[in-house]
Amino acid sequence: MKPRGWAVTDVGRKREHNEDSFLCSDELQLYAVADGMGGHLGGERASHMAVEILEREMTARLANGSRAEMESDAMAQALREATAVASKAIFESAQAEPNYAGMGTTLTGLCFHGGSVTVCHVGDSRAYLFRDGRARQLTEDHSWVQEQVRAGLVSADDIMVSRFRNIITRSVGFEAGASPDILTMLVETGDCFLLCSDGLCNYFSAEELGVVLSGHFYGEAGSALVTLANERGGDDNITCVIVYVANVLAGAAPASHP
Repeated sequence: MKPRGWAVTDVGRKREHNEDSFLCSDELQLYAVADGMGGHLGGERASHMAVEILEREMTARLANGSRAEMESDAMAQALREATAVASKAIFESAQAEPNYAGMGTTLTGLCFHGGSVTVCHVGDSRAYLFRDGRARQLTEDHSWVQEQVRAGLVSADDIMVSRFRNIITRSVGFEAGASPDILTMLVETGDCFLLCSDGLCNYFSAEELGVVLSGHFYGEAGSALVTLANERGGDDNITCVIVYVANVLAGAAPASHP
């Protein structure tokens, strides 16, 4: 199994600074998107710290073991611990520097091991799986509007237009601890994973994402999605990481001809 990733980030049409960060490491088979909060100084720092610490901590945790034989529980624990280290470091940085007060970040990442992938998720960035011509959301937003959906007070369609959709209820770094959702699943050859900040997913349904992914080379699909998000408003920073899974290292293959 050989994951191949491509990443794109853009400031959008309304913001002056990009507070998103990403990690796209084919070597580690580790990928992530982080969307910072806390003003442009704090948000940018928090998201950068999150992906930097995730990469450092996972490098250390993967150094002494066989990834192919790594059990799902062990990978889940490694990602959980790495997220906790990041949250503590961001929180302490905010406490020490007034300019960073209140900063935090979303963090949605995935790491491949053996024939599986484990997703680690905090906040309202998202992970999607594109398989057999269909995209589906793997993560659930930690947001106020999603809580309203679970309570049956609003419909899922209302999330796309709600003015409260940017209020998140869980983050990395706003508090010293972090509580990520963890999901492990078997991977199939030809799978494509999409990680993105809400500056992208706020403009697309899962069905629309599937249409774009099926119509482009994966290496070009990220840029196509960013362009469409900007055409639809570009209200926020836009970041996506696309990861294609093949038996051998492949080029920017389209979904219809992997």
